[in-house]
Amino acid sequence: MIGMPGPVELLIILALVALVFGTSKLKNVGKDLGGAISDFKAGLKEGSKDEKKDEKKEEAPVAPATDAESKSAE
Repeated sequence: MIGMPGPVELLIILALVALVFGTSKLKNVGKDLGGAISDFKAGLKEGSKDEKKDEKKEEAPVAPATDAESKSAE
């Protein structure tokens, strides 16, 4: 039955990756991945702020017409 690899298989895969790429490159990959995740989260927060601003603009109350405006429309 094919399923998720167990802990022993994961350790073997990790050891092979460390041998192929070296620990210094793995450290850089981890650092880059962490930076990308934090940038993504910051972008999500910024996007939600922009959506809230757009909703507030759409919900802006419309001022009632003044007497001069309503007479000019007739």
